[in-house]
Amino acid sequence: MPVDIDIAKVANLARLALSEEELAAYGTQLEDILEHAERVQALPTDGVEPTSHPLPMVNGFRPDERTESLEPESFLSEAPDAEDGQFRVPRILE
Repeated sequence: MPVDIDIAKVANLARLALSEEELAAYGTQLEDILEHAERVQALPTDGVEPTSHPLPMVNGFRPDERTESLEPESFLSEAPDAEDGQFRVPRILE
């Protein structure tokens, strides 16, 4: 199936500098892709419901339940520098 797309023009629009060999290679690849898409479109899909996912899915999130939070001392003890229950970091603004 011949490609009706000017690959050099598309490459130029995308600001890609492609050699003649690359243009020919991409042309061949594009032909293969379009041929495959044509075969997929030709599949009989009568009676097949449209889906957004091939497998049945349920909410994958955990329940939003209140739990105990960490004590500030447990994570502040891991900090390189802490003071008055807060992390100390180097000053970056004057």
